Amino acid sequence: MRKANIERKTNETSISVSVNLDGTGRFSIATGIGFLDHMLEQLSRHSLIDIEVKAEGDLHIDLHHTVEDTGIALGQAVAKALGNKAGIRRYASIDLAMDEALTRVALDVSGRPFLVWKVNFPTQKVGDFDTELFREWFQAFAQNAGITTHVENLYGENSHHIAETCFKALARSLRAAIEPDPRSSGAVPSTKGTLGGSTA
Repeated sequence: MRKANIERKTNETSISVSVNLDGTGRFSIATGIGFLDHMLEQLSRHSLIDIEVKAEGDLHIDLHHTVEDTGIALGQAVAKALGNKAGIRRYASIDLAMDEALTRVALDVSGRPFLVWKVNFPTQKVGDFDTELFREWFQAFAQNAGITTHVENLYGENSHHIAETCFKALARSLRAAIEPDPRSSGAVPSTKGTLGGSTA
């Protein structure tokens, strides 16, 4: 089983994360930020990755540190659980619809982190959550998971729907990219024989 645990403690946050990449989408999420909890629950359910997150942060200042550090810790846990990435499909993409919103996510689980973020929100907040923090979470996750991540909202009018399509599309493409490829015989999906570093 591809599992990992991460503990991250700074002067701003204390976060524990556990993942099981071969799970069933069970989750236990408690970050102190309701909308972030909702998005991470969607990520778990639709990726079929079991995710546990417990975070305590300086929410009396703002949400930024907790959002970013949760992305860092979850990304580190996914990278650790993937190990050398042998046998995975590596690439995946999806166009995901929710009511009026449509978002595309394309991934390369390459060990080379990169984020392309083409998402605009019609409002500055969803509830009390600053919409600019969505990019911060995706950047932190992609960087620490070692995943090239392209996110593009093609259209949408409701900020809640746009955000949710981003997380659900990440979930579904991540599920496809990290699942074992029965034709690969457990090989690393790269002509270099390894994933990470420069071109692969």
